[in-house]
Amino acid sequence: MFRKLKSFVVEHFEGSLLLLIFIGILAIAFLVHYKFSFLNFFFLPVILSGVFLGQRRAVLTAVFSVLVVILYLITMEMVSGPHGYFVFDQVINLVAWGSFLVLTGALIGFFSEQRETKLEKLRNAYIGVLEIMFKYLESADEVSPASIRVAQSAGKIAAAAGLERHEIENIKSASLLSQAGELSSSLPLFVEMTDFLSQESPADQAKLGDREKVLLKSTSSLLKEVQPLLNAYLLHYVKEAEKLDKDLPEISLGVSIVALAQIYDKIVNHLPPFQGMEEYGSMESLQKLSGKTFHTEAFQALLLVVSA
Repeated sequence: MFRKLKSFVVEHFEGSLLLLIFIGILAIAFLVHYKFSFLNFFFLPVILSGVFLGQRRAVLTAVFSVLVVILYLITMEMVSGPHGYFVFDQVINLVAWGSFLVLTGALIGFFSEQRETKLEKLRNAYIGVLEIMFKYLESADEVSPASIRVAQSAGKIAAAAGLERHEIENIKSASLLSQAGELSSSLPLFVEMTDFLSQESPADQAKLGDREKVLLKSTSSLLKEVQPLLNAYLLHYVKEAEKLDKDLPEISLGVSIVALAQIYDKIVNHLPPFQGMEEYGSMESLQKLSGKTFHTEAFQALLLVVSA
């Protein structure tokens, strides 16, 4: 019985809030008449609205509650004669109560939305970690996982392009993460988490071993360098995959290398074209896009890797 009632309330949450507000008005009207202290009852539906419905609807619930109370007081004045509800002190109390009610709804809703956003990022990151694990389990020992192949190809292309060692490592890391699905879009969360854990109080830091401290510091540094590269790749070659005439001065050489490494892996292993783009289906078609979609230096480096 309780489960059915709970499921009904969740399914009709907005209607339940309205009902709660009207019950509050009726209770104040008929049971205790009108007393300012009982208006604090309306913080309950506003807080519930903020937690479950978000900032906008929490503020609307607060404004609605204030308007309903004002309408009730006006009606009482008209029907039963003057009761002194709208004297100066009462008006000040009503304004203060209404302001705090709206502010409560806005704050509760804001923090609730922030929590939901972080939980969504954490959920995506967890799914990304599962995707990586699944790819390793699925590949067994027969063929190297696609993420490893792409990272190795990207490293070879970057080396052939004459990039420095640390740039090559960043490109390999970005290529590896680009294969991680939701994990790649959740990279900022990992940066935040590593920074947060690195900046904990000395008492909390004491709980970490030397290995964990070095790992946190190294990971934070690496992710901060890889993140711009990965974000640019996701923007220019994933979200804007169909845009072949790219503004190459706005795209770094490393970003083109990450994209070419993935495309080359699909061509070599006869996989479906990258992002479903038939223009990326062969080396000949890629050559036509050199200097247009990809940096010429990146494509020339790819040719050196292929010929080797």
